[in-house]
Amino acid sequence: MKINIAIDGPSAAGKSTIADVLAKKLGYTHLDTGAMYRSVAYKAIKDCIGVEDENAVVEMIDKMDLQMNPDGTIILDGEDITGKIRTSEISMGASNVSKLKNVRKALVKMQQKISANGGYILDGRDIGTVVLTDAPIKLFMVASAKARADRRVKQDLEERGIVDDYDAILEEIEKRDYQDSHRENSPLRKADDAIEIDTSDLTLEESIETITNIVMDKMK
Repeated sequence: MKINIAIDGPSAAGKSTIADVLAKKLGYTHLDTGAMYRSVAYKAIKDCIGVEDENAVVEMIDKMDLQMNPDGTIILDGEDITGKIRTSEISMGASNVSKLKNVRKALVKMQQKISANGGYILDGRDIGTVVLTDAPIKLFMVASAKARADRRVKQDLEERGIVDDYDAILEEIEKRDYQDSHRENSPLRKADDAIEIDTSDLTLEESIETITNIVMDKMK
C-alpha cells in the first residue's frame, strides 16, 4: 500500500524539484500545492480581483477549472499556465491569497480529496501541520535566504537566459519568509514529527540523494 509524504519549507527551498524527482523514483504522484496557490493568484490578478479580497477570491475558486496534471503541467480554464505562475509578482500574490482563511480551507479540502488514497508527495507550507497531519513521512526543507536567491538566479539564467535584480530577489524571498511564517492562518512551521534538512550547502544532486536516502530508510 502506498503512503503519502509531506514536504514543507520556505519559498525557493527546492521542495517542488525534490518532490518531483522523488515521486518519479518511487512511482508516486507529486502534487505541488504551492502551484495551486500561485494559480489562484494568477487568475485573480488576470481578472483584476484583489488578492486580499477573500469573498471575491473564494467565489472565483468555485468557478475556475484547475487541472494539476501528473506530467507537471497546470491548466487553468483551458490555458496552460505552467510557466506563467513562476514570476515574483505571482509569488507575492500567492503569499497574499494564502493568508485568507477560506481560500486555504477550499484548497486544503481539494488537496486532501486528491491524495485520499495515498501514493502522493505533497509540498507546501502546511502539509505536515494541516493538510496531511497523519502522513507517515514528513520532511521540512530549509536553506539560507542567500542560498535560495543564488538558486533562483541560476534557474532564471538557465530557463530564460536573463537574471532579475539579485537584491530584489533576495528581498522578495526574505519578505515572503516573514509573511508566510507570521500569517494568522496556517503559518509556515515545522511539524513536531518532521525531519529537518538544511540544503544550504548542498547541490541539487546532493539534496536529492540525502532526502531519497532518508525516505527510503523510513519506508523500510
